[in-house]
Parts: sequence; C-alpha cells; structure tokens
Amino acid sequence: MSKGKKLKRVEENLYGAGKKKTDKYIVGQFISNPRGFGFVEVEGLEEDIFIPEEYVHGAFHTDTVEVELLSEQTGKRQEGRIRNILVRGMEELVGTYQAEKNFGFVVPDNSKVLSDIFIPIEHSGKAVTGDKVVVKLTDYGNQALRKKPEGKVTQVIGNINDPGVDILSIVKGFDIPYEFPEKVINQANRCPDQISEADMYGREDLRDVQMVTIDGEDAKDLDDAVSLYIDENGLYHLGVHIADVTNYVQESSALDREALKRGTSVYLVDRVIPMLPHRLSNGICSLNHGEDRLALSCLMTIDKNGGIIDHQIVESVINVNERMSYTSVAKILEEKDEAEIEKYKELVPMFQEMAELSAILRKKREDKGSIDFDFPETKIILDSEGNPIDIVPHERNVATKLIEDFMLAANETVAEHFFFLQSPFVYRIHEQPDPEKISTLSAFISNFGLHIRTRKDTGVRPKELQKLLKGIEGTKEEAVISRMALRSMMQAKYSTECLGHFGLAFDYYCHFTSPIRRYPDLQIHRIIKDHLRGRMTEAKASHYEEILDEVCKHSSETERRAEEAERETDKLKKAQYMENHIGERFEGIVSGVTAWGLFVELENSCEGIVRAASMNDDFYVYDDNSMKLVGESTHKEYSLGQKVMVKVVGADRIAKTIDFRLVSDNDDDDEFDENVYDSYIDIPKAKKISDERSRKIKKLGAIARGEETEYTSEKKEKKASGRSSKKESKKADKNSGRLVEYNGEMIDLSEYEPDSVTGGFRKKRSKSDKLSTSKRGKRSGSSDSEKKSTRKVYKVHKYKKSATSKAARSAQGKGRKRK
Repeated sequence: MSKGKKLKRVEENLYGAGKKKTDKYIVGQFISNPRGFGFVEVEGLEEDIFIPEEYVHGAFHTDTVEVELLSEQTGKRQEGRIRNILVRGMEELVGTYQAEKNFGFVVPDNSKVLSDIFIPIEHSGKAVTGDKVVVKLTDYGNQALRKKPEGKVTQVIGNINDPGVDILSIVKGFDIPYEFPEKVINQANRCPDQISEADMYGREDLRDVQMVTIDGEDAKDLDDAVSLYIDENGLYHLGVHIADVTNYVQESSALDREALKRGTSVYLVDRVIPMLPHRLSNGICSLNHGEDRLALSCLMTIDKNGGIIDHQIVESVINVNERMSYTSVAKILEEKDEAEIEKYKELVPMFQEMAELSAILRKKREDKGSIDFDFPETKIILDSEGNPIDIVPHERNVATKLIEDFMLAANETVAEHFFFLQSPFVYRIHEQPDPEKISTLSAFISNFGLHIRTRKDTGVRPKELQKLLKGIEGTKEEAVISRMALRSMMQAKYSTECLGHFGLAFDYYCHFTSPIRRYPDLQIHRIIKDHLRGRMTEAKASHYEEILDEVCKHSSETERRAEEAERETDKLKKAQYMENHIGERFEGIVSGVTAWGLFVELENSCEGIVRAASMNDDFYVYDDNSMKLVGESTHKEYSLGQKVMVKVVGADRIAKTIDFRLVSDNDDDDEFDENVYDSYIDIPKAKKISDERSRKIKKLGAIARGEETEYTSEKKEKKASGRSSKKESKKADKNSGRLVEYNGEMIDLSEYEPDSVTGGFRKKRSKSDKLSTSKRGKRSGSSDSEKKSTRKVYKVHKYKKSATSKAARSAQGKGRKRK
C-alpha cells in the first residue's frame, strides 16, 4: 500500500552454495506473481528481468531490490537473482481477519502477497473473524526459515458482509486517501459561501454573457461553463469558463498539500472520492447557475474552418444562466423534443450554433489525423445495499461530443500560448507509439489484407491509424482491429516538456479545464495567474522549474492509481452481477486470445474467460502470428472479434473473475453442475491459488454471518465420528483408483497389491481380515513364542501418567529385553 523505508540485506546462506557475489547489481522494482516467481522493472531497460521462485529471497511486491543477472537462462527473458532488498515497497496491506484461540491471521486481498499475515493476539485490535482490516507489517518473515510475515491491525474497515465494505477495501488497498484531515476541513470551512466585491476587483465582468454548464444529471462539482455567439462577420466567439479554484486553494496550504497528495478525484462505481472537500467542490468552486462565481476564461475567436484566429485568457466573474444536462441538450439537438425546446427556448439558438461549431472543430481534428476510439461504456446500477441490479449502456451523444470538442480547443489554445511564452508549464503528452508494437499491429492486420505506412525517421503518423480505423468501420473486424490499435498506443502522461499529443494529433496540449478534480489543472491555473498579474519573476520561474517535474510524475502516478481502482471496483461488481446469471447463455465477442483460453466480452461489458482446457471438442493450439486458437484435428479457429455463444459457469466476486464455457445451439439447456464441469478441467496453478484464496475469504465471511460452512461442518463430523472418518476417507481413496486390464478383466489397482509368489496381483486384505487371521493364529497356538510367554501385560491408558503406569511400562520393557 505505502512506500516503506526499511532496509534489509539478504542473508549469505540464501545465495546458495558456491554462488559468488559480484558488484554488478541492477536496482529495480520487484513485481510479484501469485505463482511465486516475479519480475524486476528497471528504468531504462526495455524488458523486465525474470526472477525464478527460488531466487525471490523474501522480496515483497513493489520492493526496491538489487538484482544479480544470471549467465544461464531457461527462457527468452533475462533472468536474475535478488541479492538485496533496499526499500520495502509495502508497509500496509488490506485483508480479511481470521481469529484463532491465541492469535490470528489476515488473508491479503492483494493476490501478489503470497502468504497470510500472522497477527499476535495483542496486535489484533478489535478485529473479529470476517472483518476487513488494514495491517501494518512489523516483520516480513523469512523464506529460508519458513517464517510467516507478521503484522499489527491498525484499522478495522468493517465486516466483509456490510454494504460498501468491499469497495472501501479496494480504496484502502490502493492507499487512496479517503477522509480529509481535520486541518484541511477547517481550512475549507473558513472559505466563504459567496464571492465579495474585493474578489471581483480587476477581473473581466462576464456576468451578462449568456452561458450554461452541461454535465451529467448526477454531477455536483461543475467546473466548466461554455458560451457562444456569432458576430456580423460570421466568426464564432467561443468562451470556455473554468472555476478559479486557486483563489481558495493557496500554494503550500493544507488544502493544497492534500490536493497534491490525492492528485485526482476518484470515480468509483458507488461513490466519488473528491480531490477537494465538498465544501469547495460542490460549493464556492462549483459553477452553480444563478450565482456569481470567479473563473479563468479562455475566449477564442474561430473562423468557419475551425481555425482559432485570436484568443484571450482572462480572470473573470461569471454567472451561469442554466444548469443543463447531456440528456436535455441531446433531446433539443437530436430528438427535436418540443417540450424540451419550449422549456429552454431562449437557449436553443445558442445550442444550435454550438452544434455547428462542434462539427467544424471535429472535422478539423479529423483532417489532422486525430484518432477517435469510440468504445461502448456502461454504468453499473446498484441497490441501497450496494448489490448490482443492472448494467446499462452509457452512450456518447451530440451533447457529450460538443463539450468534449470545446474543452479540447481550450486545452490546445492554453498550451500553445504558454509554450511560446517559454514559461515553466505542465503539458499533457501522448508520445509516439513503440515501433515494435506498430510492427506487431501491422503484421496482424496483414491477415485481413490491410496495411499501414510507417517512416524510418518519424515512425507511424496519426493519420495512418485514423485511415485504418475509418476503413474498417462497420466491418466484423472493426472491434478486434480497434482494440489492437489501442493496445499499440503509449499511455498519456504529464510532463514539463511539450512533446505533443499523438492520439489527438495536437502539437500542443495541456489539462486546463478541470481544476476541481485534477491537480495539474490547478497547478496550471497558478502559472496563468502569475503571468496575468505580472508575478512571473525569475525567482518564481525558478521555483516552478524546481517543483513541476515532481508534480508531473506524482500526478501521472495518482491518475494510474485511480484508473486501476476504478477498474477493480467495476470488475468486482460485474462478477457479483454475473453470480446471479450462472447457467445462463449469452452472445459475446472474443476480446482476447491467449494460449490458455479466450476472453469473451458480453454486450453488457462483462468480460470472462473460456479456458482452453474446457474446450473438449479438440486440442487447441495458439497461433502467435495471427492471434488465434486453432484446433489440431478440426482446424476450428477462434480469433479476436469473433462472435461466440457462451454459458456462465462461474463468477467469483472475491477473485473478480467470470468463467464461461463455449456452447452451441445444439447444446441442451439442462441445469448446469459447475462441480462436474470443474472435474474434467485441468485448472492452471494460478487459478487454483486464486480459488483457494477466494474459498478462505468466503469461509470467513460465512462464519461472520453465523452460518455453518462446509469447513466447520467437516470439522464437527470428524470430531463426532473419530476414527470412522479415517476409514471412510481410506474407502474413498480406494474408490478413486485406476482401472487396468489384468487376465482379461478390468481391475482397480487401488484394490490390488503385488503378489510376491506369483509375480502378479492379488486382492488386498483389509485390516479386519489381517486381525482375524492373527487372532485365529493365537487361538490355534500357531505361535510358539506367544505360547511360552508368561509375562504379565498391563493395560495402560496412553495419556495416563501415574506411578502404576510407569511401573507397567518398566515391567513391559524388561520383558521385551529378556525376550
């Protein structure tokens, strides 16, 4: 969860006998795999270093380690051995608590933490079985001595069965700050509810300009408003007005430090974790209609071709005329809804002009080569208990595109303005794609008779990828090729260097339009205001140059963290939703192909896996070049974008996974038994580990609910039946033998044993048979030694400790010696 600063040297005996140390160590970050091995990411190296399980040497996920490269390797990738653990990357983790009599364990939520955490009873806090807890690691264990990691419960998040605890556990697991410190809240509370005359001094008064906000129905933090009019020359005057958050969040204040720490607001399936307290984000900083607000306005003059021929960036005072929703604007512009048009008749002409300008700006971007990946999005609907009840499509309409086009225009204009001022600045960059990934894409699309042109000096141009995507619109290959093209792209990030935005085909780009929910935008506003007020001195510029690299790096990291948390919560709720649809059929599209199976995405955006081991109509081999699974005998093929019919055979909210099985129209619809299904699948090791972890956590949840689980009932039965359970298990073992042909008959090897006389097999004798034979032998006097023996035998209880029992054992011992 959090970065630690503990140093650890790996013991010499862990190196292995005869291993010599070298000074040529490489430092990187260890990335653990649930199967025991891992990789080390090293800055500057194109490929990660593979660390076999025996050379992990106790490193935890995200530890900073020193690695010695191995001269021999078993695979294609460079292999290494961890020599030293320099900095612990994880000080805390989230898991499910399991109470024992005098101690406890925590089963980690993070599958990359391979061991349960031992909790001494004095460090368990108030946790009980089934609680989700935060654990501070006090000892990382010792792999060589087989000592488990130890920890201390620092916080009980809530019971695993309580509504919202599942999402909050993910939030805590990603170390996302959830509650605001008291100092931050106090500072937010001191902010005014209304702006004063002093606040408006020196600002451009735009309160008489007709403007609106256009957002989703449930949005509360409204940080952008738009205005538009056309002059007598036919020029568009577009205004993008952004809340002036910096007026209330001063640099280095408690509010600012907390905003930087968070980096961004996090939008999860059931909640929003804001970057700023609600007092600001939903109050004085939100551009609520009918209220005077402070803003930074980017005023652009645009010709009929979409060219921005003039612009002005000013501090302003605005008053929004109407709070519009995407749905309402779409009804006016697309559906021509008479009731909606009548309701907003004063604003309708402006909306129509906005639609015209939006189309012009979009065409201009397309002409430059802007790439538009328009993948369908969905929204998960939850009930009051946090259970998913529906997954609905979230489609882009003319209103969402309109706002998107205007925000892009403002962001480009502001970035270009400050690039030519040669000012310290925060840019949003999207670098040129990796040539190897483009080469892979090119090889893949050649299977469909398509190609993309690349240049040795500049690589691929955005226009080429745009042509590719335009050319496949409406074809069955569209989904697969679009996904492949997206995967070949680099990730966008923040930088102090203006490297352009490849995907948008912009030479200059920044994030200026969302200072309530993104820290880089807030930082940009400070730089803008320092320029506007004449405060950008050499000292100030030097100050920004000193801090901006770290601001960019940290903002990019928190953005990734937020995206991962959003994905995890979506996967959790989608798996939970599909738990109610096990046994049902759905049509889906193959969204991924690997050697171990197919990933299939349903129309509702739920994605699951069809394991290759469950495809029992043939043995399927993965074709790396064409990214297909091909049947050896039938030559049946499964490729990206292909439509398939699947049945849901499993869904696990703990592991956040969904399992499918391929079906055809001829398959019957009998009730599906997932246990029978699992019996013939060769389940991979990683899946088994994941299933075992889920089983543990589900068991703890059931105990917390007061339900008797399979585990507890088995325990009770064993205590009640004593040795009889052992006999039953042995009987079960016998029944699970292997059938072979012997002397013309099918026999079960588990019921036979080698015959030393004949050299063949004979039926095994049970213990009761052997015992009765032994007793008959005694009664018939078959044993001479037993017949002559007159030694007295004491019957002593094995747990009884008394003088008599000692004497008995002593006498028996002497008797054995004499014999």
